[in-house]
Amino acid sequence: MPVLRVALDLPLHRLFDYVVASASAQDVGLRVRVPFGRGEKLGVIVEVASDSDWPLEQLKPAGEILRDLPPLPEDFFRLCRFASAYYQAALGEVILQALPGGLKRLDPPDRRNARAGKLPPPIEPPQLTDEQARAVDAVDPAAGFTASLLHGVTGSGKTEVYLRLIDKALALGKQVLLLVPEINLTPQLEGRVRARFPEAGVVSLHSELAEAARERNWRAAFSGQANIVLGTRLAIFTPMPRLGLIVVDEEHDPSFKQQDGMRYSARDVAVFRAHQLGIPVLLGSATPSLESWANAQGKRYRLLSLHERANPEATLPTVKILDTRRIALKEGVSEPLIAAIQARLERGEQSLVFLNRRGYAPVLACPACGWVSRCKRCAANLVLHLADRRLRCHHCGFEHGIPKACLTCGNQDIHPFGRGTQRLESWLQEQFPEARILRVDRDAVKSRKQWEAVLERIHGGEADILVGTQMLAKGHDFPKLTLVGILGADSALFAADCRAPERLFAQLMQVAGRAGRAELKGEVLIQTQYPDHPLFAAVVAHDYAGFAAGQLKEREQAGFPPYAFQAMLRAEAPQMADAIAFLKAAAALPEVAGHANVLIYDPVPMRMARLANLERGQLLAESPSRPALQAFLPQWREAIAGLKAPSKLRWHIEVDPLEF
Repeated sequence: MPVLRVALDLPLHRLFDYVVASASAQDVGLRVRVPFGRGEKLGVIVEVASDSDWPLEQLKPAGEILRDLPPLPEDFFRLCRFASAYYQAALGEVILQALPGGLKRLDPPDRRNARAGKLPPPIEPPQLTDEQARAVDAVDPAAGFTASLLHGVTGSGKTEVYLRLIDKALALGKQVLLLVPEINLTPQLEGRVRARFPEAGVVSLHSELAEAARERNWRAAFSGQANIVLGTRLAIFTPMPRLGLIVVDEEHDPSFKQQDGMRYSARDVAVFRAHQLGIPVLLGSATPSLESWANAQGKRYRLLSLHERANPEATLPTVKILDTRRIALKEGVSEPLIAAIQARLERGEQSLVFLNRRGYAPVLACPACGWVSRCKRCAANLVLHLADRRLRCHHCGFEHGIPKACLTCGNQDIHPFGRGTQRLESWLQEQFPEARILRVDRDAVKSRKQWEAVLERIHGGEADILVGTQMLAKGHDFPKLTLVGILGADSALFAADCRAPERLFAQLMQVAGRAGRAELKGEVLIQTQYPDHPLFAAVVAHDYAGFAAGQLKEREQAGFPPYAFQAMLRAEAPQMADAIAFLKAAAALPEVAGHANVLIYDPVPMRMARLANLERGQLLAESPSRPALQAFLPQWREAIAGLKAPSKLRWHIEVDPLEF
């Protein structure tokens, strides 16, 4: 009797055996209904075997094998096995996570065909610059695997390079996967792709799609009906039978790293998948990650550069540093920035005031006794949202109404301290009563439809001053935007995380790049108390290469990535003592002593030590050798799984962590 080896969506590093009356090797990759516990689950057949490690009479019979889809292909399983092994995740979690929700349900909804939309009129491609033409010629979808890093300044036309390469791949009968870090970047990019390739079959895959739409688009990619897939990080696992090119836009963005479940990097998986299939992968960014830049400098990636803006009338914006030690501030805004905004209003141009802190104020506090609005569930403050009269935690979502008096001493004179985008918007409206001010953050824009409406207002000239967070920092082209003012940039300069300067530089360069993208000249004003910091000198000079060289030198001296390879063991429990004791036990396991090339650090509380009523600790494992670390982790993980731990303690291993 055949035995089905089935992967289930469980955090267990094992497959489950079931007997079946009839099955063959052709059934590998099909979904199957199987009994599990007192209920039933949907799994994926990974192997059809003739025997089992368990007595056949002890195995439960499998249920119905679903044949509404062709089997998942072998290259999909190879990709999932790599991700499972590298990121220390259960194979079942990887496989099932890659499927849309409707295909994992025991009671799938009725599937309806999508209504055919009106095709947009075709758009004539623009003339390429010499640099763009060289970049397009350097990537050949017919030449096998190559990994290329496209480093182009903001406005240099990286998207046009992507579109030309997509055209080359389509001409060869291939499919293309285009990854973007955030859903907010998909509408504008999807519009350009559809307009350029109106009959190519373009679908998007991201979490904001309704379940039926996501399954429909996934099926179109899997069947080969869709030639272009535009998606966020999970789309990297989408099976595509004729995949011939992978493009990762804004490859530096931390949104490509999954932070729960299987903690993988979609950018790194993209490179592995391209190598596995023998196809080119292109990573694009104005501010590449230091890991990718080091790979390019070491010739592992081919470096393609765009030094000038694609629009011959556009130039890089002038960047000026405002020393706030010597300039008076009004609600955090300096007089030179106020004057610059006024000048743009008089010329009918747009301004962006960037503050990466939403809400009205970071905290509500009592000056009499020192009480502050702290979250009861997290080691964080509740942020004041004055518009809807709420105090809200941006980490766990806990919220409640604004108290009328101090909860400790009863003082009614409690004040907001610091400022967020809501407070900044209110103050700017007082300063410029005739201006049309538009706030763009996750409180004001919560859905794709709202985002598209906001973009339409900006492009239509219905906003004079934009107040925004990082939602506006990258990927957007506003021709009338000529001024960017940046507030609150100093907090990241002295963070404990070694990646903080890299993230700050990328953020500053990306948001600065929104200014002057057409024939109008752009200007960027950065307020800081540290005008002599070398990071700001690099921003003023638009010198990514110089900044990256300095950062890589510091990383090499300190033994930080990319010159070391890391994995983080994290534990969370109701009591910090339990989490730390578990981590200490993991560090003392005999398996640790057998790997001299792996260094285990002492366990410490996480920076956000308490989240959603759980105390969190972490333990860093580090090695100068990636193979040595990868050889150690499976043995360590298996030994950790055998440790006795409190029932409510949860743990996981994150490979190549970005957060500390």
